[in-house]
Amino acid sequence: MRKQTVATAVALSATFLMAGAASAQLQLPRPSPRSTVSQTVGVTDVTVIYSRPSVKERKIWGGLVPMDKVWRTGANEATIVKFSSDVKVNGSALAAGTYSLHTIPGENEWTVIFNKVADQWGSYSYDAAKDALRVKATPAPSSHHEMLTFEFPVVAASSADMVIAWDKVRVPLKIEVDTVPLAQQAIRTAMSSAKADDAGTPFQSARYYFDNNLDPAYGMELVDKAIAIKPSYGNLTLKARMLAKGGKKKDAIATAERAVAVGKAAEPKVDTASTEKLIAEWKAMK
Repeated sequence: MRKQTVATAVALSATFLMAGAASAQLQLPRPSPRSTVSQTVGVTDVTVIYSRPSVKERKIWGGLVPMDKVWRTGANEATIVKFSSDVKVNGSALAAGTYSLHTIPGENEWTVIFNKVADQWGSYSYDAAKDALRVKATPAPSSHHEMLTFEFPVVAASSADMVIAWDKVRVPLKIEVDTVPLAQQAIRTAMSSAKADDAGTPFQSARYYFDNNLDPAYGMELVDKAIAIKPSYGNLTLKARMLAKGGKKKDAIATAERAVAVGKAAEPKVDTASTEKLIAEWKAMK
């Protein structure tokens, strides 16, 4: 009898353990679903991971969300913001890293907080001593957002607007990055590891230098490297434009004519009309 009792207990324990393991894997819909939004600004990645509560006909500001108190800026886990490089938020410096984002909503001004403890539940264990940055932001009226939304409505090469929007309020933050130095470093890193037959990397790098009015000598070095690997309509035309910009009109015309010849000989043929127009303009100059 005792053996049977022990066997029964063992069987029941195994059943409970299996049920527990199965429960641990159970995934059900959240009332405030998890969401991730990412935006590349120049060469910097900005990622926001947050839960999206809904209005559901409730009073949000001064109701569900108390004014002038720290708010998790979402639901469930604290909202997380990741920056792949150093940034400025509303003009204040913030190092690359992963942060929890908290806010203190106010009628006319919000405090937006980036805290060094990224993994925390809501703002219940929030510790101001571990803040990396606090900035002020100005709320504005908005069209209705039923669910809390983080968005990037305006993006430029070195900045973006990150907006927190919920109910009929939107709070914009200006994110700024030093794109040009970061891109220059990325170019030098890529060039140091580029394969001997890689003409694309030096060409793209040279074009970035030209388009952004950077060191013309290094830009020329890059495009010459691309041409030495494989002359193409694109890299020859780029060199011609560089030469013209540097005042070397005769060399620019000769290089552009070579570009046209290469383009017309290519399979499939390249439309060389724009470069032919440049040649005509340069020849017409006195």
